[in-house]
Amino acid sequence: MKLNRRRLLLFMLAGASGLAACGRQTSASITPAEIDAASTCDLDGMLLGDYPGPKAQIYYAGDPKPHWCCDTVEMFSTLLKPEQVKAIQAVFVQDMGRADWEQPRGHWFDAKTGFYVLGSKRHGSMGPTVASFRQEADARTFIVEHGGRLLRYAEVKPEMVDLSGGVLHDGRM
Repeated sequence: MKLNRRRLLLFMLAGASGLAACGRQTSASITPAEIDAASTCDLDGMLLGDYPGPKAQIYYAGDPKPHWCCDTVEMFSTLLKPEQVKAIQAVFVQDMGRADWEQPRGHWFDAKTGFYVLGSKRHGSMGPTVASFRQEADARTFIVEHGGRLLRYAEVKPEMVDLSGGVLHDGRM
């Protein structure tokens, strides 16, 4: 019963946020920002340009600026937390089939449409990461070269991107 009330409250909050955003930018009208020398990760303050691997940016309803993640693990961890109640307008990740792994710039796309590789030998800013790709063929090529398994956005689960060490200590990957 308590869980149902919580879900109802979250649904109502999301609906209210959605109504409050009427007339504002839609996810289709948001253009991803680009990393510059001053871009820092919202979670830990790391300079994005100093670290390899895919980055992410989250746009919350009513906030026109990007909230940067220095790693896709952070992005998924943030978005999949049960206490996440902020309405999301857009989420962008980098296409690692096109971006330079060591110094990724550009090649942003809608995170929900992507293909992800979990458990590869490639590391991002925080160690093992979830490589992001716009095209399934690029993700499969990456798997042949670096290992891992292919997932769609909705298949990534909280325990796969646990910032307390879940991704680092998962022997199945």
